Amino acid sequence: MLNWLIYNNFSQWFFSTPLGELCWNGGIWMIPLAICSIWGLAAIIVKFITLTMASVKTKRLLAQVDQFMEEKNIQGAVELCETTKGPVAAILLAGLRKVREGSERVLRAIENTGTIELAFLERGLVVLATLSNVSPMFGFLGTVTGMINAFASIEKLGEVSPQAVAGGIKEALITTATGLAIAIPIQIFHNYFVTRVDRLILDMEESSQQIVETVIAMEDEKAAVTASGGK
Repeated sequence: MLNWLIYNNFSQWFFSTPLGELCWNGGIWMIPLAICSIWGLAAIIVKFITLTMASVKTKRLLAQVDQFMEEKNIQGAVELCETTKGPVAAILLAGLRKVREGSERVLRAIENTGTIELAFLERGLVVLATLSNVSPMFGFLGTVTGMINAFASIEKLGEVSPQAVAGGIKEALITTATGLAIAIPIQIFHNYFVTRVDRLILDMEESSQQIVETVIAMEDEKAAVTASGGK
């Protein structure tokens, strides 16, 4: 009983506000649009926090790994990656563990692990892309149903009356505007996140290339020592 009273009071307050009145006039299709907006906002917040943390850790990790590679301290780089969480550390660690097996195995390990960890970085982008496409469709669907209601009112009255068609036209315009208002910022954030993921991938590729180059240099030095010893 108490829950019903709270819900009833909240509903009366909400639908008395401009936003609540807008949702009421928009009709039934405002419900899926509201779900899209809440889902999109949650996905944006989670993805922003995830990429921000990954970006901060990545810059620090790549700088330290590059320093270890310059010093040819493979063990130090391995220990650093083992104690660091995240997809970047996992990719570099996969390559560092194959250093003794040659540059080709290092490169192959990095590529294989990178394919798996890339899915982690791109997680949530499909949701945002889907919501940016679906939201306008719900809005246009509300436009169609609103116009159907308007023409149904005209058919019922037998004449064109502004008061009769106003409700249907209002519903059509509200749902269209709401769908576009939801889709536009979601699409902007989706493109922004794609850019940040691409930047992280580029940083990983540069650091991975340094690991491979260091391994190749070590192989050349070992081959030179072996050749000089053979002479």
